Amino acid sequence: LALSSLSNTLAVNNSGRWWGIINVASSTNLLTDSKNVQLVLDPSLQLLSRKQRKLIRQNPGILHSVSSGLQTAIKECKWQFRNRRWNCPTSQGPNIFGKIVNRGCRETAFIFAITSAGVTHSVARSCSEGSIKSCTCDYRRRGPGGPDWHWGGCSDNIDFGRLFGREFVDSSEKGRDLRFLMNLHNNEAGRMTVFSEMRQECKCHGMSGSCTVRTCWMRLPTFRAVGDVLKDRFDGASRVIYGNKGSNRASRVELHHLEPENPAHKPPSPHDLVYFEKSPNFCTYSGKTGTAGTAGRFCNSSSPGLDGCELLCCGRGYRTRTQRVTERCNCTFHWCCHVSCLNCTNTQVLHECL
Repeated sequence: LALSSLSNTLAVNNSGRWWGIINVASSTNLLTDSKNVQLVLDPSLQLLSRKQRKLIRQNPGILHSVSSGLQTAIKECKWQFRNRRWNCPTSQGPNIFGKIVNRGCRETAFIFAITSAGVTHSVARSCSEGSIKSCTCDYRRRGPGGPDWHWGGCSDNIDFGRLFGREFVDSSEKGRDLRFLMNLHNNEAGRMTVFSEMRQECKCHGMSGSCTVRTCWMRLPTFRAVGDVLKDRFDGASRVIYGNKGSNRASRVELHHLEPENPAHKPPSPHDLVYFEKSPNFCTYSGKTGTAGTAGRFCNSSSPGLDGCELLCCGRGYRTRTQRVTERCNCTFHWCCHVSCLNCTNTQVLHECL
């Protein structure tokens, strides 16, 4: 998503396809944001669903928040996998994450979870900041809380964020097959991670800075904390199969469900990430699977881990080269108000996968 004033900025929807904003209006793609600026969906790109468009109209100001959340999610995905063979690559094409979103592997699970979490986190924060007209701070936590503290302040509205995220993000999923169930499960796991990582924050009140009484509220975690948790769940993701109770008495929701591929394993919890097929080989380029390979990636020659040249380069070896880099250094602040720096030139040794 992007504003018409920022037409070069784009983000993704949860199915991995681009949408954008342009200045050519028509009766079918016109939106208006909270500042009465006309926002127009690019008709050459995938349009939002009717339900998504309705949600944006019903919540003035939320378009900015959704866009920000998606961009944050993309950056976090790249950071979490910066040292992996699959490093969350993106492109400017119609499928930002590439063909990986059409698979049922661990990487797909993480993409869906982190983007869903990004929308939820951004919307919940925007509510408390007053950026969305249809929501405010969560004021339900009021009154006594403990012997020396009470609820107050402005809690981030995680409930509104989760509800909007569920309606907006999940509405792009259609069908009742294994992929549908997997995507919905991982979307919800992302939202639940934001919720479960919220923490109590307090402010002291009292004479001379004493903490006689504290006012406390609930604050969202940093998105880095959300990314760290989801990355751990990626490493421990559960492989699942399509379950069917086969009972006419079972409701539609109960009838179709996810079961562990190994019957000896516990069913996945709502917090777990799930997948149903093996990841492709990310070592080499493949047009069929859409993998870029690791040729040309920089590696750490002294690391035995996943960022090490042996593992990251998949045993193909690497080349070493040096480059001189000039950076500002030894900066000094002069009152008032000037900063002076020296230029320092260093030689960096780089190792690049073959």
